[in-house]
Amino acid sequence: MQDSNAIAYDYTIAKAYTILAIVLGIVGMTIGVFIAFELAFPHLNYLGGEYLIFGRLRPMHTDSVAFGFTVSGIFATWYYVGQRVLKVSMAESKFLMGLAKFQVLLYVLTVAAVVVSLLLGYTTSKEYAEFEWPIDIAIVVIWVIWGIEIFGLIGLRRERVLYISVWYYIATFLGVGMLYVFNNMEVPTYFIAHVGSWMKSVSMYAGSNDAMVQWWYGHNAVAFVFTVPIIAMIYYFLPKESGQPIFSYKLSLLSFWGLMFVYLWAGGHHLLYSTVPDWVQTMGSIFSVVLILPSWGSAINMLLTMKGEWGQLQENPLIKFMILASTFYMFSTLEGPIQAIKSVNALAHFTNWIPGHVHDGTLGWVGFMIIASIYHMAPRMFKREIYSKKLVDAQFWLQTTGIVLYFTSMWIAGITQGMMWRATDMYGNLTYSFIDAVKVLHPYYTLRGIGGIFYLIGVFMWAYNIYKTFAAGKKLEKEPAYTSPMAS
Repeated sequence: MQDSNAIAYDYTIAKAYTILAIVLGIVGMTIGVFIAFELAFPHLNYLGGEYLIFGRLRPMHTDSVAFGFTVSGIFATWYYVGQRVLKVSMAESKFLMGLAKFQVLLYVLTVAAVVVSLLLGYTTSKEYAEFEWPIDIAIVVIWVIWGIEIFGLIGLRRERVLYISVWYYIATFLGVGMLYVFNNMEVPTYFIAHVGSWMKSVSMYAGSNDAMVQWWYGHNAVAFVFTVPIIAMIYYFLPKESGQPIFSYKLSLLSFWGLMFVYLWAGGHHLLYSTVPDWVQTMGSIFSVVLILPSWGSAINMLLTMKGEWGQLQENPLIKFMILASTFYMFSTLEGPIQAIKSVNALAHFTNWIPGHVHDGTLGWVGFMIIASIYHMAPRMFKREIYSKKLVDAQFWLQTTGIVLYFTSMWIAGITQGMMWRATDMYGNLTYSFIDAVKVLHPYYTLRGIGGIFYLIGVFMWAYNIYKTFAAGKKLEKEPAYTSPMAS
């Protein structure tokens, strides 16, 4: 194997997406905190007319975090990890470098189009698929370019064996590409029927078919955006930061193929007690429970990687981020299957327990891994020590507190909601009105907002620390082999 230090890796694109991940993380999570308080204090909906109401801002929050912060983090880590595990520099191909720069430009323009269109109310009204057809086309182009970059670097590689992280990045590209194209099959009404705005479109599917395709996509968007590429990150960054080899490479492969087969069939659990065929609902529930096996296989593999080296948790805050991320992944991938059991879902569906489940995964698993990955990358991209270890440590504890406040308040609120909605008196009449349940939720909504503030402050601390690392960090004469150097 060629010495990696002999290759001058080009991090131009990785740096660009790092900046975008930070900026879009701040934007998306700021909106998230604001709309959390809109639920607790409804009069906040009227501060900015139609543009600041919950219904306009909620898709912006979801999409800027899911497809802004997260996808930027995925791209940033790929353009870093891909070069290093394949032993090839982006600078070696003018075509790939030029195409990657065009991808960044198109990505920024598409983000701007998303913000403007959602604020103006242009939406398909489909969860995680709100964008209208011109934006969908741009997203497909961005994604195809990424595929060319992945397979282009693989074609130029000097390393014969594809490391497991590359498998997960390839699966992300193929999975999201297939899901996004098929779910966003839509017909622009203006050009077909000459009615409405030229931006407006209608789905090619209808009724139950539309619901099944939507949640085949919606659930697996979580799989191939929030799970698969994040596993790619931890399989690279945890061994590199800790200096420990992966506990079991065979287990990583077994978990990979388990996720690929099982995850795609679990989307039906979003449609329990609906008009879709009963076999679709049952299949969704069964495969959701089976999904525990490959999910925990990955998480346990990550935790066992630190076997005999748990002392690093005391010394290295990046290891803390990664290990707690793995722990949140275990929690989330146990909680989700439990909620997919029909009897549990009868209580949980449409309650705040669902966003509680989503956010202990996105904030704890996805957020912590992207934050830790960029912290690891920063000294190697900028050739400087991380500006402040104390700030990283404080950020970890503040954000952990925020996550715990968030999901515990939503667990309590959700189960309370479900029980109040189902409660009946001796005559079979509902015991509580809808507004009774709403009033009970107020303190829990407030706690969620406070937890969100804690997490958001941590994101600002992260942004400041990365900026100061670039601008004022101590210069490194030699790239660190493992643990990221940090100034006290």
